[in-house]
Amino acid sequence: MKVCGQAALHHACPLQHGVQQHIATRDGKPGADATYFTTCNRNKRSITIVIAHPEGQALVRRLAEHSDILVENFKVGGLARYGLDYASLRALNPRLIYCSITGFGQTGPYAERAGYDLMIQAMSGMMSITGHPDGEPGAGPQRAGVAITDVFTGIYACSAILAATEMRHRTGEGQHIDMALLDVGMAVLANQAAGFMNTGVEPVRMGNAHPSLVPYQDFATADGAMLLAIGNDGQFERFCQAVGRPEWAQDARFATNTHRVEHRAALIALMVEVTRTRSTAEWIALLEDKAVPCGPINTLAQAFDDPQVQARNLVLKQALPHATDATVATVASPLRLSASPVQMRMPPPALGQHTAEVLAALGLSAEAIARLQSRGVV
Repeated sequence: MKVCGQAALHHACPLQHGVQQHIATRDGKPGADATYFTTCNRNKRSITIVIAHPEGQALVRRLAEHSDILVENFKVGGLARYGLDYASLRALNPRLIYCSITGFGQTGPYAERAGYDLMIQAMSGMMSITGHPDGEPGAGPQRAGVAITDVFTGIYACSAILAATEMRHRTGEGQHIDMALLDVGMAVLANQAAGFMNTGVEPVRMGNAHPSLVPYQDFATADGAMLLAIGNDGQFERFCQAVGRPEWAQDARFATNTHRVEHRAALIALMVEVTRTRSTAEWIALLEDKAVPCGPINTLAQAFDDPQVQARNLVLKQALPHATDATVATVASPLRLSASPVQMRMPPPALGQHTAEVLAALGLSAEAIARLQSRGVV
């Protein structure tokens, strides 16, 4: 069960340039379903309950009694005033796993603050290491192109819920999970955080270059750009042979990755002179069978048109039964389990589409549901 105070995402999702992006109907006109909502809510049922109403609170408590997991993203203490906090619901269902997702967590001086992905990218230091270096055109801190802190927090929350579920197998008890966007933003700094904490040296923006691998970045080609991800000395030697510069691999400045990092500027300057001589497709064709990691820098259109993406069936299309003239496309799950493959049983729902169905499963009669609807409880 997910208790969410952001149902408006169903109808309005502000995206790039302030455009509201909605699923188109067959006649090409925008429908009522926002693309953001459909991306987040496939395989789910949707019910709407007004928790400010005492009868609505009672319904959520009744749902919690029959639920394994509850996920909520209200501000700290936001559900306590409705009697829907962890302590209240645990008294009804000790097996309940209750996951709270906030900007800054349940404790600390910022606990009461609202938190948003962009804010966390800035506060965590992520933006300080993303973007072009000082002195280059367009230099300055940059956010990632997607809301990665939000996405990673969801993934971490899933891992925490699975761990809590395994613990419940042993103890029979649920527990409260305190997930914070800031905690996750700091955690995903990964090697950059480890380097700083253990050396005291702050990493800097390096554009698309890697702080500890060279060459590992984008390179200009005759018709655009490509990405080289050379991760070891063997790959570098094969690259040098393929491009007709075997002497680079023997040069003391470039023979090992450690030395290539030290002499990054000199090597990259030499490489750019060579990479500009062929098209991106020609470079990929030349390097692919040499086991030198190389690829295009695709637009989204090019990425979805890629034969590997198509072979992996990464685009999933589902009809929206609540809008019979619309079909929604989403990216397929990346989870590939041999014995229990992911099943897309249900398309994204309309907001509140399953209210009557879920309440009936709780034992409410059609008359009782109609009364709740007439009083604006559901």
